[in-house]
Amino acid sequence: MSRRTISLKINGEDRRVEIEDNTLLLDMLRDRLGLKAARDGCSVGACGSCTVLLNGNPISSCLKLASTLPEGAEISTAEGLADGERLDPVQEAFLEEGAFQCAFCTSGMMLAVKALLAENSTPTDEEAKTYLNGHYCRCGSYPEILKAVRRLSGP
Repeated sequence: MSRRTISLKINGEDRRVEIEDNTLLLDMLRDRLGLKAARDGCSVGACGSCTVLLNGNPISSCLKLASTLPEGAEISTAEGLADGERLDPVQEAFLEEGAFQCAFCTSGMMLAVKALLAENSTPTDEEAKTYLNGHYCRCGSYPEILKAVRRLSGP
């Protein structure tokens, strides 16, 4: 298997990472960089637990080969949401609304909400549900997640 070094911006930091051609983005983040927020919930891109933002767009990192990323691509994970000890507004809203129980899906869900609000700052509940389709919360925190979206989008 051939190896290569790729240059990326991960959570705002320039990084050079050595990978094999068949390395999944999820595995690179978790195993090479120690970023554990994205999780492997299904390995087929159906659950949303592995969601990261690629140049601002949500993707399933369990389906993306790291070797196919363009040089300089920007990857955002849940670890990059907070600014030091100051939580991102999405994190604050999830916390205030209790939009998690076991928290397995929370990282992917928060990144999807961040991307949704970047596209549509005042989504209706139906628009939020449609955007979050494919993100599974096995604990059933969907009502609280929608409350968090409402809190972020204003009255």
